[in-house]
Amino acid sequence: MHESIERLVQAERGRVVATLRRLTGDLDSAEDAVSDAIVEALEQWPRRGIPERPAAWLTTVARRRALDRVRRESSRGDRERVAQLAATLAEEPDPLPWSTIRDDQLRLVFTCCHPALNPDARVALALRTICGLTTSEIARAFLAPDATVGQRISRAKAKIAATRIPYRVPTDAELPQRLPAVLAVVDVVLTTGHHAPVGDDLVRVDLLATATWLARLLVELLPDEAECAGLLALCLSTAARAPTRIGPDGDPILLAEADRSRWDADATAEAVALLERSLRRGTPGPFQVRAAISCLHSLAPDVESTDWPQVVELYRMLDGMTPTVAVRVNRAVAEAQLHGAPAGLAVLEAISERPEAQSWHLYHAVRAELLRRSGETSGAADALATAHGLATNPSDRRLLDERLRALGTEA
Repeated sequence: MHESIERLVQAERGRVVATLRRLTGDLDSAEDAVSDAIVEALEQWPRRGIPERPAAWLTTVARRRALDRVRRESSRGDRERVAQLAATLAEEPDPLPWSTIRDDQLRLVFTCCHPALNPDARVALALRTICGLTTSEIARAFLAPDATVGQRISRAKAKIAATRIPYRVPTDAELPQRLPAVLAVVDVVLTTGHHAPVGDDLVRVDLLATATWLARLLVELLPDEAECAGLLALCLSTAARAPTRIGPDGDPILLAEADRSRWDADATAEAVALLERSLRRGTPGPFQVRAAISCLHSLAPDVESTDWPQVVELYRMLDGMTPTVAVRVNRAVAEAQLHGAPAGLAVLEAISERPEAQSWHLYHAVRAELLRRSGETSGAADALATAHGLATNPSDRRLLDERLRALGTEA
């Protein structure tokens, strides 16, 4: 039960932080108050049961903790400002209407993604604040050292406080400059939910739900923005396959072995409809291309029936738009499926010197599989051992252990 409570409070954390940020006007104070509320929830809920409205409970407790802090500080600061803040905290309605929660979270997303902040810092701060990802989880998403990401977050918070960056959804004229960072935030939440870099769970359903929620908010805010629709389609089609990614024993299930009858057909249908409407606008972008690839996988009755020529073509298009290590590795898998393992290895070889590739266990795991298919058992074993050493999720390590045993070697 304790594990399910942790997941629940993690899922609600970002929305509650957003509300407390509006009330207190200070991001650090909001996070501190919500952290206090979460500690109290973890102490009380196992004994008393989960409340009917968990988010409202957390918001109420966090508001009280923030109010306590304000009252303690009243003797040291501007008493008039403290009195106003205390009145605001004391009068906030409970539970909050959905529209208020929605607006609070959008404000916080756009505040974290202000152009005055360093681009990497924007995304890192939003992931930490809105989604509650740890510094280690964010670092894995960026393929960067923990210390580097921690510094980015601290500096971004300090700059928001020092320059008084406004807590609001930007005007229409400001949106184009902010949107890429906001889309990147939701994308990393989705990716982390789909394949968690740390922790006992390979799939984080709470993060998949948060990514889908945020993508829906963006589509509501910007209904004519094709990339917002593409991102929501990507979230839906990815989440549709989540129930079959982990077996009863907690071990990963590969796409080729998944029970596709358990995929969420309604979510897939919504994703396809969104994608078709967005593509008709004639402005394809990376999220629409990725959504198209994801939908092709979701619609195929089995791996062999997947439209691999189209998948490869889309990955080549995506590679031209965003030539990241992750795109290249996934493209290598598709190229190997269509043209054979050597074709996939050639794609990997082109990025072999990039530090992000060398530090990412999935690069080495894919390379190992393609070497195995090519009959290079020794090279495959070496690559698997490297992947095992880099993997930070226990589920990944178990799968790599299994592959090593199949080659007759151990990690």
